[in-house]
Amino acid sequence: MVIKRRFGVWSAAPLVVVLLTAAGCDDAPAPRAEPTAAAPATPVARVCAKPASGPAKAPAGAVKVDPAKVGDLVAKTKKSPPHTTFWLGPGKHRLASDRFAQVIPKKGNRYLGAPGAVLDGGKRNQYAFGGTARDVTIGHLTVQRFVAPPDEGVVNHDSADGWVIEHATIQHNTGAGLMAGARQRVRANCLRENGQYGMNAYKAKGRISGLVVEGNEIVGNNTGDWERKRKGCGCTGGVKFWAVDGADVRGNWVHDNRGTGLWADTNNNDFRIEGNVLEKNDGAALIYETSYNAVIRKNTIRRNNWVEGRRYADRGDSFPLATVYISESGGEPRVKARTDEIEIDRNTLEDNWSGITLWENADRFCNSPANTSSGDCTLLVKDTKRCKRPGITKEPLYADCRWKTQRVDIHDNRFVLDKAVVECTTKCDRMAVLANYGTYPDWSPYMGERVAESITGKQHNRWRHNTYVGPWKFVAHDPSRVLDFGQWQAAPYRQDDRSTLRTRAGD
Repeated sequence: MVIKRRFGVWSAAPLVVVLLTAAGCDDAPAPRAEPTAAAPATPVARVCAKPASGPAKAPAGAVKVDPAKVGDLVAKTKKSPPHTTFWLGPGKHRLASDRFAQVIPKKGNRYLGAPGAVLDGGKRNQYAFGGTARDVTIGHLTVQRFVAPPDEGVVNHDSADGWVIEHATIQHNTGAGLMAGARQRVRANCLRENGQYGMNAYKAKGRISGLVVEGNEIVGNNTGDWERKRKGCGCTGGVKFWAVDGADVRGNWVHDNRGTGLWADTNNNDFRIEGNVLEKNDGAALIYETSYNAVIRKNTIRRNNWVEGRRYADRGDSFPLATVYISESGGEPRVKARTDEIEIDRNTLEDNWSGITLWENADRFCNSPANTSSGDCTLLVKDTKRCKRPGITKEPLYADCRWKTQRVDIHDNRFVLDKAVVECTTKCDRMAVLANYGTYPDWSPYMGERVAESITGKQHNRWRHNTYVGPWKFVAHDPSRVLDFGQWQAAPYRQDDRSTLRTRAGD
């Protein structure tokens, strides 16, 4: 698996005032009206405290699995034909002592747990369910204490397609609680306190399509604190998505994870992230990185990024580390999806460490040594070797060899910040659109302020119709350019048309 560094760095540049006009903004003043966000007010997936019970009796025709017999589940899976239903009786089920002992389902198999059924790896077995069989269902089962290696998963270890995992509790494992394949449905599960990820949506040598993640509670993951062990690896989170083409992530409660809540990294496309509650994650609630085309709508996002945001501020870093971080990602009409932009609308963001940052690393592009997604190229070029001189200096490669933060439309959201709640005095109040000064490599065609000027004023990124409550500040072009609301709305930036700002609730 490719491991990537998390954030691009920025380098200082001389302050140059450039008159830039945000595309699509209207010069004429207009009446302001506060939008009404329709995000959920309370968590929508409280499934860990009271998971749904499985069948108390074996369904008709099901094969009964005895917890008293070590390895009974594996043996009966081998003996039974495809499309068999297995009913795991109440109690603790164990596999053989071999660390590679695991269940290898056959096509269409169903594994249903009775109330109190637990598949326990005993901290010796690496994987619970593996293999490449399609259309397997796992339901009402607790899977715990497996010791998958880093970047690998316990359930659906080999990322087979068409699996359904529902009403399961997957907890206290190392690595990822589960992996993902195409057309996978992950519904109403408790993904709790796994060592690296709750779910790692990654498929070796392939893309995942048609993924649904719905109604899950995803809590306390990355107990191994892998970002400290592999500094800057970008290898943790409640859920990590890699090269997923088409995902619906809705109605989940993603909270109290060490690091990022939801993280889409490298050539993801066509995401709908709707109706989730994302709260109290140590890092960002959501990162959408080197990816394309998404709708982020009607989510409640609160009290995130306190740990990582404060860490940045305490060390004197001026980068506006945000709760929703859009990094080298944007809308691209040439990549087929249900939308051709990144639309962020009707969300409520309350008492997070900063708001939304749109970022583009000028030194990060296909074939650059600074591209932390090493070996990957954009979806518009794919062949990394094409992105070199002299071709990259001219269109279309000049544009298509980089992941661009473009066509991001941020509207009808509500941003609330009380610094007393967040317990900060500075740097937790930022909304930003910026890039670094291009310096590397020496053959880069994106040197200097070219990317900063483009992301700020030429790539159709805009805020509009938003409501702000609190002492918000705004960053444009580069980290040194901090603006008040009036400067943000005025030329040359012309952002947040028809938006309102009140410094305190009740003003």
